[in-house]
Amino acid sequence: MAVVVARSLRRRFPAAALGGAGLQTCTGDKPHMQTYETDLNNCGPMVLDALIKIKNEIDSTLTFRRSCREGICGSWAMNINGGNTLACTCRIDTNLNKVSKIYPLPHMYVIKDLGPDLSNFYAQYKSIERYLKKKDESRGGKEQYLQSIGDREKLDGLYWCILWACCPSYWWNGDKYLGPAVLMQAYRWMIDSRDDFTEERLAKLQDPFSLYRCHTIKKCTRTCPNGLNPGKAIAAIKKMMAIYKEKQASA
Repeated sequence: MAVVVARSLRRRFPAAALGGAGLQTCTGDKPHMQTYETDLNNCGPMVLDALIKIKNEIDSTLTFRRSCREGICGSWAMNINGGNTLACTCRIDTNLNKVSKIYPLPHMYVIKDLGPDLSNFYAQYKSIERYLKKKDESRGGKEQYLQSIGDREKLDGLYWCILWACCPSYWWNGDKYLGPAVLMQAYRWMIDSRDDFTEERLAKLQDPFSLYRCHTIKKCTRTCPNGLNPGKAIAAIKKMMAIYKEKQASA
């Protein structure tokens, strides 16, 4: 089996590739490739097993994030064979004649090897204020905010996002466009019946970039490891925004 690692700091270069018989890595100021051989007979079935084996036995400087190994921590997102997915749930292709390629998430800057810089992603996530906001705070901490079963069910498929950042969010305004994962979470709070700041949340997205850089390609939905539908949530926000703007214009 083969893995290719491009060493780079804060650049959009590929950081790794994996396939049927070996591995590659790079060092120095400019990325270059180096191949490592690894035995699949002494390796677990997942791509993460191969990466751990390489790091433990061949090159300890190979860098990537890891945690739960079960697809629930949000650490293992990579681009494998052209698609963003999780190394911990993606099986190694045992066909030695077929090379599989692994890269860091292509829509983010790379800190090192397979480790993307998530700083902007987390900053954008923080910006949507992902918590209940009440205009009357006198009840805070004194009683529960009740919700009907129907209103609760509206949130299904929204709060399950684990922030892998697999959903592509690139193009030219990655610093201003909030991206699929963050917008889906924004929608989750907009439609929560217990929240009192729906209009204020919409108002914060009324610029040309935060919401409207989505071009409805819906690759975000195809690549979500959890099977969620960020594209649908974004479309719903756009509809809410249109109604909100009409209301503002007639006020």
